[in-house]
Amino acid sequence: MKLVRMYTTGVCPYCTMAKRLLQGKGVTAIEELRVDTSPALRETMMSSTGRRTVPQIYVGETHVGGFDDLAALDRSGGLEPLLKD
Repeated sequence: MKLVRMYTTGVCPYCTMAKRLLQGKGVTAIEELRVDTSPALRETMMSSTGRRTVPQIYVGETHVGGFDDLAALDRSGGLEPLLKD
């Protein structure tokens, strides 16, 4: 399974929902990058994604987007193939 990285904050309900969805797909480890505790990480997130909101989710090197994007990818059947090595 590919590495999943997620830019998050400590009080983000969409981050929690994204983690639950991913865990339900068998993801056992999510690298969380807390932008609320590191302004430098927020800058990195914004420059790499072009977005200001969390979560911002990467599966491997692919930027999936936020929770709504992740859920739409799952509904269309694209999430599970993306997660596989």
